[in-house]
Amino acid sequence: MRAKTVLPAVAMTAVSMVLTLAVVVMWLGMAMPWPIALVVGLGIDGGWLATLAYERRLAAQGDQSAGVTAVGWCFGLVATGVLIAHAVTAEEATGAWLAVAWLPVAAKALWLVHGLWERTALTPGALGAIRGIQQEARDEAAVARARLRAEAATEETRLTAVTQAGARVARVQAKTAQTLSRAWSTLETARDGEDTGRALTSVTTRVTPGVTPTWDLPVWGPTEPVALALDAAPALTDEALEALVDQIRHSETPALSYREMATLFRAAGHSASEVRLRAAWKRVAV
Repeated sequence: MRAKTVLPAVAMTAVSMVLTLAVVVMWLGMAMPWPIALVVGLGIDGGWLATLAYERRLAAQGDQSAGVTAVGWCFGLVATGVLIAHAVTAEEATGAWLAVAWLPVAAKALWLVHGLWERTALTPGALGAIRGIQQEARDEAAVARARLRAEAATEETRLTAVTQAGARVARVQAKTAQTLSRAWSTLETARDGEDTGRALTSVTTRVTPGVTPTWDLPVWGPTEPVALALDAAPALTDEALEALVDQIRHSETPALSYREMATLFRAAGHSASEVRLRAAWKRVAV
């Protein structure tokens, strides 16, 4: 992984240094002896290479110097300026020389990217742990989404079943009500008919002359039989009720709650209204 960033930076630096040296020798060689131009080119490349080496040494130690970085960028800008000046003053291929004038700055930018990569690089173990955490989070999210979709589908199925059942019940109730309404209408017609009155009169004339018994319609609706209590036990007085409540409440340890006491109270065959029983409980509990 380290080679992916360092190799392009090294290649770009080498090309930039060779190009800068060649341009300086060709450009300045026309105005001065070529050995002097060669020294100038080597000075620019040497200063750039020296600052770059020092920057890499500081980076390896986990340190950084703003001054060294500034000097390195100055050498890169000088090299770029030399290339641009040569491209502007060249009689031929001006566009081609301008196209390669950015190489020194690009080389410095690549070394900057490589330094950033080194400061943020992680070990394979840390990367594996991060991938595991991310995969676990994705698995949990997928399971949660699947659970929500399943619950939504189940709820939709339940609502559909309840709606259909409710519709069936409504249809049955409507049909039953319609049938009962027709039966009620038939009974009402039979009750109010003249033939029915004469028939009843002919039947009851011998028993009670001149009296036509009434024929009541049947009751339409549910009825609840009322059971009459025979030999009902006399109601307990407040004092007796309080004593009985206190006795049942402390029959077990710890003392029973109101609900448990009321259950035992009625299971023993005693009777009292809920209002009186709760009032007696409050007086005893206080």
